[in-house]
Amino acid sequence: MVFRHTVVAAVAALGLVASFATPAEAASRPTGCTVPVIGPVCAPATAVLDGNQLLRTKFAALVGERTSRTALNNLLTAARSDLTAGPWSVTSKKQVPPSGDKHDYLSLAPYWWPTTQPTAENPWGCPFVQRDGQRNPIVDEITDHAYRGEAFAAIYRLALAWYYTGDARYARRAALDLRTWFLDAATKMNPNMNFAQGIPCKVDGRGIGIIEFSYTLSQVVDATAILATGAPGWTKADQAGMTGWYTQFLDWLRTSKNGTDEAKAQNNHGSFYDMLVAALALGTGQRDVAAAIARDAGPQRIAPQIQAKGLQTQETSRTRSWH
Repeated sequence: MVFRHTVVAAVAALGLVASFATPAEAASRPTGCTVPVIGPVCAPATAVLDGNQLLRTKFAALVGERTSRTALNNLLTAARSDLTAGPWSVTSKKQVPPSGDKHDYLSLAPYWWPTTQPTAENPWGCPFVQRDGQRNPIVDEITDHAYRGEAFAAIYRLALAWYYTGDARYARRAALDLRTWFLDAATKMNPNMNFAQGIPCKVDGRGIGIIEFSYTLSQVVDATAILATGAPGWTKADQAGMTGWYTQFLDWLRTSKNGTDEAKAQNNHGSFYDMLVAALALGTGQRDVAAAIARDAGPQRIAPQIQAKGLQTQETSRTRSWH
């Protein structure tokens, strides 16, 4: 009861509570809503998440609504671990991509296997053959894929944790993780996936590898939209840098061979590609691009993939339909 009374008093006084930021820090922040001690009190301009629902959930948790409080507690348990994990970078890998630049993302096709024992003359054991559903453990020796998963998930949780609590620790750690992966000159990833899911001795990279970013990068887009409401430690320059990265990556997705190959996919890869492009378009103010994808989803994605009774034959025919 004491907690609830405290929260109600805080909510009632939102118009009177000032941010603890210094004038210089406040001036460097993205233009956003008031940030009192309980965090932002506006709906963020998120691409996938419903910003208005985030705000409703925030106030439900503040007044002790059971489901919202339970979900928030679960989020904070994970986010507290994120405070000391990472940061992660593509430059941490031991391998060098075909470009010679460690800033390029690198991964191997998971379901391709060597046909001979590796030798000094043939270190990969080429040629490789596909075994759908059988994951080759050598792909995990390149850390970009795993680090991407850990980094993007942490960024997402940390941004949400700050939004719901106003605890600056979460925002500052999310900012560090974002700068390390996307912005800092020494550690940033180049905005392309030229070498994703390559096959040794066959191809350096494939459009099919874009799926490694397709749903998780949209979470990062939402995370930066949340931080842009006025997060401590996240500046206008940071937000502009991320918008620039998103813009360059979106251009690569829509014009490169790998990107256009993935756009043509008639299965879940094509659907995930559309999700990624739409999220990036919304995150960079290109609403017309996102709207066109939404309009075309019925005839171009749903109709070819989903039968009248809901069966998705392209997925059920695979050995691992959820992967």
